[in-house]
Amino acid sequence: MPKLKIAALPDDKPVKVMTELPASVHRDLVAYAEALGRESGQPIEPAKLVAPMLARFMAADRGFAKSKRAYRSAGDG
Repeated sequence: MPKLKIAALPDDKPVKVMTELPASVHRDLVAYAEALGRESGQPIEPAKLVAPMLARFMAADRGFAKSKRAYRSAGDG
């Protein structure tokens, strides 16, 4: 089985966000949770994957990282 990009789910104080997902995205999220559950040996609630997936996406976005650094630098002066 290929190594999944999301490994462990951090235990952090949550902030509730409500949104709607397209059915195809939800199906893929459920499938991802099932694959991760098989890999870890523990059932995973699909909704718990949304935050780490978003965090990983933003961390990998070079344009966002550059914009974030520029924003922080502007606030230092």
